[in-house]
Amino acid sequence: MHDAYEPVPILEKLPLQIDCLAAWDDWLLVGTKPGHLLLYRIKKDAASNRFEVTLEKSNKNFSKKIQQLFVVSQYKILVSLLENNIHVHDLLTFQQITVVSKAKGATLFACDLQHASSGEAKLRMCVAVKKKLQLYYWKDREFHELQGDFAAPDIPKSMAWCESSICVGFKRDYYLIRMDGRGSIKELFPTGKQLEPLVAPLADGKVAVGQDDLTVVLNEEGVCTQKCALNWTDIPIAMEHQPPYIIAVLPRYVEIRTFEPRLLVQSVELQRPRFVTSAGPNIVYVASNHFVWRLVPVSIATQIRQLLQDKQFELALQLAKMKDDSDGDKRQQIHHIQNLYAFNLFCQKRFDDSMQVFAKLGTDPTHVIGLYPDLLPSDYRKQLHYPNPLPTLSGAELEKAHLALIDYLTQKRSHLVKQLNDSDPSPTSPLMEGTPTIKSRKKLLQIIDTTLLKCYLHTNVALVSPLLRLENNHCHIEESEYVLKKAHKYSELIILYEKKGLHQKALQVLLDQSTKANSPLKGHERTVQYLQRLGMENLGIIFEFSPWVLKICSEDGLKIFTEDLTEVETLPRDKVLNFLEGGLQGNGRAVPGAHYPRVGRDGSPNSTTYLNSLPEGEPPVAAGKEEGELGEFRNKLLSFLEISSSYEPARLISDFPFDGLLEERALLLGRMGKHEQALFIYVHILKDTRMAEEYCHQHYDRETDGNKDVYLSLLRMYLSSSGCPLSGGPLRWSFPSRRQIYRQPCRSWSSTTASSTPPRVFSGERAGGEGQKKRFNQVLKSLLQAEFLRVQEERIFHQQVKCIITEEKTCRVCKKKIGNSAFASTWSIPEYAYCKLPPPHYQNRLPAPPPDLADLAHAGRVLLPANTGPCVCEHWGCEDRWMLLPQTGNSGTVKLWKSGSSVFPLLVSHYWRFSWGGRGQGEQLLFQGLLGGGFAMRCRAPARVAEVRRHPNEKRWK
Repeated sequence: MHDAYEPVPILEKLPLQIDCLAAWDDWLLVGTKPGHLLLYRIKKDAASNRFEVTLEKSNKNFSKKIQQLFVVSQYKILVSLLENNIHVHDLLTFQQITVVSKAKGATLFACDLQHASSGEAKLRMCVAVKKKLQLYYWKDREFHELQGDFAAPDIPKSMAWCESSICVGFKRDYYLIRMDGRGSIKELFPTGKQLEPLVAPLADGKVAVGQDDLTVVLNEEGVCTQKCALNWTDIPIAMEHQPPYIIAVLPRYVEIRTFEPRLLVQSVELQRPRFVTSAGPNIVYVASNHFVWRLVPVSIATQIRQLLQDKQFELALQLAKMKDDSDGDKRQQIHHIQNLYAFNLFCQKRFDDSMQVFAKLGTDPTHVIGLYPDLLPSDYRKQLHYPNPLPTLSGAELEKAHLALIDYLTQKRSHLVKQLNDSDPSPTSPLMEGTPTIKSRKKLLQIIDTTLLKCYLHTNVALVSPLLRLENNHCHIEESEYVLKKAHKYSELIILYEKKGLHQKALQVLLDQSTKANSPLKGHERTVQYLQRLGMENLGIIFEFSPWVLKICSEDGLKIFTEDLTEVETLPRDKVLNFLEGGLQGNGRAVPGAHYPRVGRDGSPNSTTYLNSLPEGEPPVAAGKEEGELGEFRNKLLSFLEISSSYEPARLISDFPFDGLLEERALLLGRMGKHEQALFIYVHILKDTRMAEEYCHQHYDRETDGNKDVYLSLLRMYLSSSGCPLSGGPLRWSFPSRRQIYRQPCRSWSSTTASSTPPRVFSGERAGGEGQKKRFNQVLKSLLQAEFLRVQEERIFHQQVKCIITEEKTCRVCKKKIGNSAFASTWSIPEYAYCKLPPPHYQNRLPAPPPDLADLAHAGRVLLPANTGPCVCEHWGCEDRWMLLPQTGNSGTVKLWKSGSSVFPLLVSHYWRFSWGGRGQGEQLLFQGLLGGGFAMRCRAPARVAEVRRHPNEKRWK
């Protein structure tokens, strides 16, 4: 608590009893019980809190009874409730201007002065006349009706305007009446135990409504705008709003509180106060029956100092915004209070709220980081000063604080990165005046990223790697290296070194960790991956750290130079080959021959150069027969491709040219199982049938799907009449060559062979018969598929039919509600199962035969109502046998299956009982109708073939 107001006596021991008060500027109006109206002028002494009080005018004949006064200084009028009627007088002369004759019998009124954007003021008045509310507006020195009267539930006891609504307190309840032309009424809540309801207008257009010792704030919709109600120490008699305070008159004293934050500010003891009124900002009068006091506000500067000592920063901020200082001084003081408020929130361990305030203020991030232990270097942290000692954080509190700091630093980092290239960045402010701040944005980013790294290590280690992988990562290398090694996060340390370009340090860590048993970097795999990404500019580092990998595992070591990656492809092949041959052979190790084609292909002559150098029209020499090193190397290459199984042909073939090394390409295609492409090269490009037939001899395998038709592929190449673009025209093959193919191991030629062979080679009769049969089967398959789709569509259509039973569903026969009773559904029309009346011919006549089975196939179900009576097979033509597939329960649908026919559902839900019972040689499905009749369907096991027969005696079952 602090002193917000100081009470100063204005009138003491007034001989007349005070009944009402009104004030404006330096003037005070007092209405007394005998009907006298007193006008006082009150002047304040500038040097002290003393006042000069002068009685300017006294009107003893003003009225017999003064009930209520309201001053409208803008119009210089006094609105008063005198002898249950509304009177308007001149504010200075007290001459009567007008009387609202329609308001005769009034008991209460409430005025509202609206200020338009143009500067004009509009006066509205609501008058309570018995159980009616009358609305008026002031114009041309007279009150006019605003709209029609509103009927009230009871006689109003208290009321106040709330924007376009009026909050009215009756004897037992509060209501909100909307002034929207319809007068819609909303009941709010009871008044409570207090004798009189209390409704007071607030400065922001809302109203304060009292319920016993509680006060809530409502808007024009009747919605409470405060989370919690104000709790007074006693039931208020009257209230007045002086932002940020609300002043309430209690039976023994005056209490001063605030809405936000909810604080008891001051209690002023006065002698039986009853009334309170305001003459404007910071001018408040309180009166009892014979005394009048003025509440003089304590200076705002004094209040702020008091509040800062009490750590009431929110209220201090509200008062600082109300000061009359210059904008610069006011802004600086508000900023200082907000910093103290944020620091106090941190000390109260409200970390999220504290970080949000710091983020809005633009406080230097290093000052915020300094609130935490072990995040800043000790020498820099000693330079920071704080208002009070910092709290000690540990365990769960420290983790919660780190999470709040992560959110704050992430936001600040994003802001700084955007401003990194700005010429005029927004400056940061110190938490305490005189504390140094960091101006360089790059240095700030370095501190922020390093702090984020430490926070992630304490809270969520999984976020360390994404932070270090950022392209604009500014982590301090030495500090980050220290904390990562301390936490044994060597994988993350490798990422840090790689992003900072410290490849030698990273590779040395990988080498040290490769032999440790529990290390996640154990082995050489990470080293191989790291070296593959270095590229040509770091070739020396690759040659420095690759030997130990080659020594441990030559296969994986050679992947450093042969992997299909962009960085590896750019390595100079001659230097790599010299390194592999010279360095490793000196250590007694040799490079496996399987890798020579990839390592040394750029530094040796190739077949493409040789082919281009040949004279036009001269055929090339056979592969491996060339003169010099070309023939030698190509012969080795062919042998390697044919013998070795340690390479992937699909990846290797992309390195071979399309216009050369054709024999090698054919070998790779054969390894990949693409026999037709390989044979195309032999037959149409190389025009070497011998090599093509040898190829078929090597790859033919009767048991393998991809190899058993290799001779068929060769035959297709021979029979092809189209030439190859490289060969220059169509090829001609003699019939003996084809005959040789037919004599090969594949003796049984399929219809596929026949269809691809010209008529002069094979007889067309066999091929035509098989083709006709194939076409017939294809047409039949398509028809069956279409029929299947049609049946499926029909099934879906019939399954969509449903019957929903609600509480309002009634039987269409007896008109009773179905409820939970048994029922039968006829195409979604529910009926009671026992509502069917017996047909007149039940005892002596047979029913009409049901529809034909052909029609039933389209209908999708057979309906047998309970009044069918005795049913015999002959009426169905049921000499055939039917299979019954029943569902369980007291009612349901059974499926009727005719031998060789489709399934027809049989609805038996009109019968209340059916069950399987053993009788004779098989099982019997028994149905008993509600009217005593029935029929049996005997089922002969195990095929469940049923015969429908009427039982001779309808009233019992044999």
